[in-house]
Amino acid sequence: MNNLDYKIYTDGACLRNPGPGGWAVLIISTNQSKEKKFGGESYTTNNRMELTAVIQALKSIPIKSTLALYTDSKYVINGINTWIVNWKKSKWIGSNKKEVKNKDLWIELDTLIQDFNIQWNWVKGHSGDTNNEVVDKLARNEALKLDLS
Repeated sequence: MNNLDYKIYTDGACLRNPGPGGWAVLIISTNQSKEKKFGGESYTTNNRMELTAVIQALKSIPIKSTLALYTDSKYVINGINTWIVNWKKSKWIGSNKKEVKNKDLWIELDTLIQDFNIQWNWVKGHSGDTNNEVVDKLARNEALKLDLS
């Protein structure tokens, strides 16, 4: 995909899944300026934080943007590239005949992605990708801030 407006790295973290969690985003624009966003929740899951990171990233850039999004979450990549089609057809009921976990976030993400041209990329976590390491550390720090144990 040529003519990218942004490269975006996202990550989520959770202590004692479920437990305190954090999410982080690194947005790199075409002029190489970098913006970091992060937050957390006191009681959540890792998958919710991974999805929240992507949602927050998309809410932070202009609609109609073209971007490459990088995540180390197979849950996000598989969900968006494979599972979501059937989830929508089945009215958000999974193959286990139960409501899809994190349905609220998947619906929000599905709505948001309609306004963007996104190249989805999986990056192996803790493999030395500098930008992935940045968001990993930020997300973990947000989770640690909320850890009251």
